[in-house]
Amino acid sequence: MTASTRPRRRRLHHRVYVVELAPAVRRDRRFVAQNRYTTPAMTCLYVGSTGVDPEVRFANHRRGHKACPLVRRHGLRLRPDLYADFPAMTWEDALATEVAWAQELREAGYAVYQH
Repeated sequence: MTASTRPRRRRLHHRVYVVELAPAVRRDRRFVAQNRYTTPAMTCLYVGSTGVDPEVRFANHRRGHKACPLVRRHGLRLRPDLYADFPAMTWEDALATEVAWAQELREAGYAVYQH
């Protein structure tokens, strides 16, 4: 079996992460589009997935490297209490988990931006 015919191993190194956003994010039209019925008491979050450590990814957002503009301008801190239980996973699984987790957090009473 040659390298080109050998089945590819699925890399389990992607993670889902959550960033708490400042309340001022509520004035951004992109955030409002995904959170039409929020109240001031709701904590604002961003849910993403990454192939690097979440702390490195958050630092990249903050300095503008491949950044979500909402996280760059309004990101306060990572919320590992909301993502630490997720194991490393494939890229495809991380994307699906990101979408599902954003929806679950909305249903739990958070205002969530995810793209």
